Amino acid sequence: MGIDKKAGGKIQWGRMLGKLSPYTVQKGLRYLKHYGPKEFWVRLHERFEPEEIPYGPWYEAYVPTQENLRKQRKRRFSYAPLISIVVPAYRTPEKFLCQMIHSVQEQTYENWELCIANGSPQDEAMSRVLNRFAQEDPRIRFENLKENLGIAENTNRAFAMVKGEFLGLLDHDDLLAPNALYEVVQALQEKDTDVVYTDEDKVTMDLGEHFQPHLKPDFNLDLLRSNNYICHFFVVRKSLVEQVGGFRREFDGAQDYDFIFRCVEVAKKVAHVPEILYHWRTHRASTADNPASKMYAFEAGKRAIEAHLKRMQVSGTVSHTKDYGFYRVKYPLKKEEKISILIPNKDEKQSLQECLESIWEKSTYSNYEIIIIENNSTSSEIFDYYKVLEQEHENLKVVHWDREFNYSAINNYGARYAAGEYLLFLNNDVTVITPDWMEEMLGVCQRAEVGAVGVKLYYPDDTIQHAGCVVGLGGVAGHLFTDMPRSRTGYLHKASLLQDMSAVTAACMMIKRSVFQEVGGFTQELSVAFNDVDLCLKVREHGWLVVYDPYAELYHMESKTRGAEDDKKKVRRFQTEIEYMRSHWLKILKQGDPYYNKNLSLTKWNYSLRPLEADKQTRKQYEKSDGDYTKL
Repeated sequence: MGIDKKAGGKIQWGRMLGKLSPYTVQKGLRYLKHYGPKEFWVRLHERFEPEEIPYGPWYEAYVPTQENLRKQRKRRFSYAPLISIVVPAYRTPEKFLCQMIHSVQEQTYENWELCIANGSPQDEAMSRVLNRFAQEDPRIRFENLKENLGIAENTNRAFAMVKGEFLGLLDHDDLLAPNALYEVVQALQEKDTDVVYTDEDKVTMDLGEHFQPHLKPDFNLDLLRSNNYICHFFVVRKSLVEQVGGFRREFDGAQDYDFIFRCVEVAKKVAHVPEILYHWRTHRASTADNPASKMYAFEAGKRAIEAHLKRMQVSGTVSHTKDYGFYRVKYPLKKEEKISILIPNKDEKQSLQECLESIWEKSTYSNYEIIIIENNSTSSEIFDYYKVLEQEHENLKVVHWDREFNYSAINNYGARYAAGEYLLFLNNDVTVITPDWMEEMLGVCQRAEVGAVGVKLYYPDDTIQHAGCVVGLGGVAGHLFTDMPRSRTGYLHKASLLQDMSAVTAACMMIKRSVFQEVGGFTQELSVAFNDVDLCLKVREHGWLVVYDPYAELYHMESKTRGAEDDKKKVRRFQTEIEYMRSHWLKILKQGDPYYNKNLSLTKWNYSLRPLEADKQTRKQYEKSDGDYTKL
């Protein structure tokens, strides 16, 4: 999980060396060859740094109490569909098979069936176990296949056994938490839900240690195109499966990724249960423990994304990242539309000059204009510089805002002079790193469903300043991965993946001009703080996506010209803006950012676990409500 910055990035070398084995050394050498020495060293540090809140003890305190499980068993849902758990089994070790079946039998929701397609009927131990369980529990059914048909076709044979209204995918050696189906059915009480997925973690072969929790956001289209983050536990309406078809053997290795894409493409509603309900057993042969061992699976994943884009009639080039199983989709320009770059400025010549020169010297895109919004400068030097700029650059103009500083009003005013179809708000203390930054942003922003795009920003010391925003972080909203070294990718590589966010910073943000006008521009009551977060939330409220694009990179000095928030007037103004956000965006602040996860910290920037003490009162209320969040 998160890394403790104060720990100085020290690796627990004793713990690491204690776990070395010939297999581990061999695996390390493969990674060294793949990443190269420098990148390998960075990943090694990232892998073995201590967790701020260790997951093992956290998980032990997190699991439902026996009292809570007892209450769940007593509850009667108004809508209680039959859930068919689908398992393709092949040469499953007897112990693993029994543990998987027991995990289903222990469900607090009892209206289920277990459908197992046995791809290795010649395995006498497996046949004996399956026969015994099927005789003891009529909800357990299996079919002995004549031969192993591969994971896709084996799963399809299990699909054919399904009698339930919904089906859920379970691997033959994995486990469900006892409250898994209960929580899923609770989400299905909203009748238009076609798909439900949950959070998950990994567990050692002997079930002695839970680790690497995957705490997911609500449905995130761009993150799904970057990685199969949905994965386990995945439950889908049977009629939808009949519509889109089952697993396809040409995607073996990523058959579930392809299947998930086809399901969510047509689903009315995709629901997410932010609870750790699936335990993915990891051992030497599993992709979970050794990503480099199954390159064919990652090639299949790439083809699954390409097939999805083709069905959605979206142009995009898919490529692997250095982290296998994580992908980049690059969206080409539909046409070279005009971009209007808006830069507020007061007196600051050096920063503005560095900003402008980086645009002119590094940018490969040419169809843009620059609008400098002058705000009460006092030095003659800056006005002389403006004259030179307007004389030397036909695509640059200076407009004057003579009232007091108000970031929202200044940019709304500047937007009136924009000729471009896309507005690019840019701070005067930002400089370009990636030459194709405008093409990258525009390619994403031209997509029909996208309203705004933000970028990855670094401080001059090559630590991260912005990699997306989380609403609620730090009280109202905060940046992710602040101060993390540029070389690192963060929790599940999220600092380096294209994904949807609730908000991004307007220090460098592109927005469709039509969308900007539709939502009423920046809210002028927010003169300094949170105006970009508010704008993004309005964009989201109107049905558009806000996308974080890490492939457009810039440096940001941050607030160099504004000064500290240290006098009484500024403090009072800041408090007023906080109250505005709390009153206007109470729902998301109360319910939590849908692109984050309720089990993650709101005081840390790095996807640290949220201390369970923070949830004690909520959990007590949850148990009193018989495990029904709707009663809270």
